Parts: sequence; structure tokens; C-alpha cells
Amino acid sequence: MKSQIVAAIVSAVVLFNPSALVAQKSAPIQALPRSTPEAQGVSSAAIRDFIEAADREVDSMHSFMLVRHGHVVAEAWWGPESAEKPHVLWSLSKSFTSTAVGLAVAEGKLSVDDLVLKYFPDDAPAEPSANLRQMRVRDLLTMNAGHQDELNWRAAADWAKAFLSHPVPHKPGTHFRYNTPATYMLSAIVQKVTGETVLEYLTPRLFEPLGIEKPHWDNSPQGISIGGYGLFLRTEDIAKFGQLYLQKGMWNGKQLLPAQWVEQATSKQVSNGSDPGRDWDQGYGFQFWRCRHGAYRGDGKDGQFCIVLPEQDAVVAITANTRNMQAQLNIVWDRLLPAFSDNPTTENPEELAKLKAAIAKLKASR
Repeated sequence: MKSQIVAAIVSAVVLFNPSALVAQKSAPIQALPRSTPEAQGVSSAAIRDFIEAADREVDSMHSFMLVRHGHVVAEAWWGPESAEKPHVLWSLSKSFTSTAVGLAVAEGKLSVDDLVLKYFPDDAPAEPSANLRQMRVRDLLTMNAGHQDELNWRAAADWAKAFLSHPVPHKPGTHFRYNTPATYMLSAIVQKVTGETVLEYLTPRLFEPLGIEKPHWDNSPQGISIGGYGLFLRTEDIAKFGQLYLQKGMWNGKQLLPAQWVEQATSKQVSNGSDPGRDWDQGYGFQFWRCRHGAYRGDGKDGQFCIVLPEQDAVVAITANTRNMQAQLNIVWDRLLPAFSDNPTTENPEELAKLKAAIAKLKASR
């Protein structure tokens, strides 16, 4: 299996020429196309049911966008949020850092099987442990770096040195431990091999082609994009990112990201639990979570979601400030999944008007 993965990456490097994309001038900024729900086989009544349930049961929703067959069929903001206001993504930022790693792999700048210490010869402890010496980029991507406890790094003088000095009691690749500092190390590695921060590196390769304007990413004291959090984007930017992954890295006829990377990043690379009813126990990819119902997602603290539903050809983008993210996802599964039909349905002006009225109330009530 591992040899097949390596072969896929090698194939991606041969077939993929991202430097050609960087050289091109970015296209004019364009929004995703809009459509009525029924034209894309979605029920306006079911969307309204979702929005009303989310408004009632989630404390508190900030925004929601549903994309079906590449068209935005519903979008809503709870005041004072708005379409043009960037929102903190928290750990949803991790999926963007993974994308930067995938692009750097495609450009031949690194391998997921590179040893982490290869990139930090001056930051390693004087006598690295055997487990630290075995830690690979792949282990950072899959949150299997080998730590028992997450490093409390924010007071450290140098974040990379603090990470490498942290105990690694487990053999890398054998123990899932969600680990934001591991994502920071991915960001630092991308910066070492490209000479650019992840934000700078992604701008011509991802943000500009997708029409994502003025993304902001906080830096560490060492001037490195934090990677694991710190990215601010608009709701539609989140939806575009999900749509890119749904389309296997293709955007407007150009392969921005190798399809092989999309497949690996969003598939189950490691196990992280056994509860069939919990969306945090369905497996983990390369900084993406597997979900129930054949879906996958990037997610962040307080309810930031980019949910990709390949079986429904749909993307759900949500921002919020909630402490119960599983309940938030349950509303998506319970209320939105029944909304999808395989074919366009008859337009329903009455239900569409009710949906628009429900959305209009969200800002008026704040």
C-alpha cells in the first residue's frame, strides 16, 4: 500500500506542473455561480428547516453556505456577520497547510516520507530520542507524531525548538494525538523548502486562482505562518476551497492540486476512534477528518466547518461560535442530507420565498 502511495506521488510530480500556474496572471475575481435550490435538486423547504433548526439549537451560528453541483443554492449570515467579513477559521486552517504541503510535494521540494529532523539540524536536541529521529512529515500530517501530550508552546522562545524538545514516548505512526504544533512544523518545513511563508506560497497557487482576496494568516514570533490556526477567510472562500477538493483539485479547467494528493489527504490514513455515531472517530487523513455518510471535512474550534459530500456533489461551509460541534454536525446530517435529490426538481416559488424570509430574519433579530 505504501509503495502505491509513493508511486502516486511520483506520478503527480511527473504529470503536474504547478510552476506554469504560478507564472500565469490570476483571472478576475469571480464568485461562485448562484442557482435556486430546486434547479440543483435541493429542497428549499428542507434548507429552511436546517436554518431554523441551526438558529434554534446552535449557540451561536455565524454563517452558512450550501453549494450543489458547483452552484451556491443557499447562503445566510447571522448578524453582525456578513458576506464580506473575514472569519477566524481556527483549526480549519490546518487543511490549507496540508494543501501547501501537497503542492510542495508535487513540485518536488519535499516528500511525505522525509524525516522531520532533516529540516531542523540547528533546532534539534543534542541527543534526539530514537522516536524523534524516526518522525516523518507523514506523521505530522496524520497527527501521529508520537506525542502523548500536546506541547504548550505559546510561551516558548522558539516554537520549532520547543516542539523538537517535547517528549516523544510513542513510535511515530502508531499513536493518534491531535496536535496543533505538528501543523506548525509542517508550515515551517514548507517555508524552509520554498523560502516563503505558507500564506505567500499559497497566494499564487491557491488563493488567487480561487478568487480569494486578501487572506490573512497570523505568524509565529519567528515569522512563520502558524499553520494550525490563524487564517481568516470569508464564508464563500471556505466553500470554494471545499469545491476545489470536491473537484479533485480541478478549477476552471486547470489542475491546481494533484488529484492523487486530494485522494490521499481526504481518505482515512489513520484510525482515531471506534464510535460509529461520532464524527471525530471516523478516521483522519492529511489534516482532514473523515465523517459519517461518506463525507470528509476540515474543521476548527467553535464550529468552523468545510464539509465535502462527494456522494451528494455538495459542499457545506459554516462558521459559528459553539461549544457543541457534534450537535452542529448532527443538524447537517439530520436536516440537510434529506434535502438532496438526484435530479432537478420542480421550482417551488412559495417555499423559496419562505426560505428567503427565514434568512432575512437572521440579521433582523440580532
